[in-house]
Amino acid sequence: MMRKLYGIAINQDGEALEFASDRLKDNKNIVLQSINVAPWTAYYASERLKGDKEVIMASVKEYGQTLYYASENLRDDEEIVKAAVSNKGIIIKYASYRLRNNKEIAKIAISQDKRAYHFITQELKQDEELKNLAQ
Repeated sequence: MMRKLYGIAINQDGEALEFASDRLKDNKNIVLQSINVAPWTAYYASERLKGDKEVIMASVKEYGQTLYYASENLRDDEEIVKAAVSNKGIIIKYASYRLRNNKEIAKIAISQDKRAYHFITQELKQDEELKNLAQ
């Protein structure tokens, strides 16, 4: 019954997840429903769901800033990081070192926001193509 009420509330206002119980914040269907309405609400998901690729992908593809809240494993997931930097380039600063050192991801991030150049690895900062892209 409570889950059904929250489902209705979330359809009206995705931010209702903020006020849900810990049990509901750990319910994948409820959290995905909230993200569908308001992508930034992944912030309110349980720690377990912040490590769930489907949940985080649903959010980062619309709201790249969610990468900040994603689990360490997902910050090292190429697909997740590409989706995040595609719409919020500067969020590359929260990606794993390995992915901040990935030229393809760096290009996507810098193309989206030139400031992302400051957060790629020193090694990639020497790359002429990336230097030119950042100017």
